[in-house]
Amino acid sequence: MSESRQNFNSTPDYVASRQLLASVNVAMALQKPLLVKGEPGTGKTMLAQAVAQSLGKKLIVWNIKSTTKAQDGLYMYDTIQRLYDGQFGEEGVDDIAHYIKLGKLGEAFEADEQVVLLIDEIDKADLEFPNDLLWELDQMEFYIHETKRTVRAKHRPIVIITSNAEKELPDAFLRRCIFHYIDFPDEQLMEEIVRTHYPDVEERLLKDAMDVFYWIRSMKDIRKKPSTSELIDWINALQIGGIPTDRLREELPFIGVVVKKDEDLETVRAKSV
Repeated sequence: MSESRQNFNSTPDYVASRQLLASVNVAMALQKPLLVKGEPGTGKTMLAQAVAQSLGKKLIVWNIKSTTKAQDGLYMYDTIQRLYDGQFGEEGVDDIAHYIKLGKLGEAFEADEQVVLLIDEIDKADLEFPNDLLWELDQMEFYIHETKRTVRAKHRPIVIITSNAEKELPDAFLRRCIFHYIDFPDEQLMEEIVRTHYPDVEERLLKDAMDVFYWIRSMKDIRKKPSTSELIDWINALQIGGIPTDRLREELPFIGVVVKKDEDLETVRAKSV
């Protein structure tokens, strides 16, 4: 399952810090999952898309919900469909394998080429979910009891796991991962990120919008700090609206693009006067 070494680099649509680039490449070299944390809007999910794009690999996304079980990522045995087919005399009912459907982890293992597997927001599931995946992520295989078949990874996938830190993850799981916390971009990196989306953005608009954006983020009373994606949307709105930027802080045009809670909006408007 060894793969030829490739290095992840920033893409035209995703600017990564040197530290993040290093973490991704170390995780790939050590063949370990990369666990990524960071506040919402720092590009955790987009990282997996960027890695897949940079390396020219297929991306498989496993979105985790509160009801998700580890088994869901391995396979599902559709007993109801088999029973239904049996009642109506369909052919192939005796072939149990016909009713086995692989989950996202199973798809990654069975892929003919190495893929990038994103396990998105792992902390949404119950506390046992990460521990239930330890064997599969370590050994890169799982057993299908109904068909007595072991599914082994043809190529070890590049596994990226995101967490919003809503729950503590088990130590046994953490030991098996490379960890990286994505810090919120400083102004220099943020300008680089914005320019990947809007390379022709007017210099004054970008500077003034970023000044207001970081001013809002610095307020202690703000419950939901605006994210990178909200700044990008706001700059787009300002460009489309042709808004002059000389009184941006005082007038706060389209501020609902950036501030999403009533009480935060009141706080920002009160301090802008």
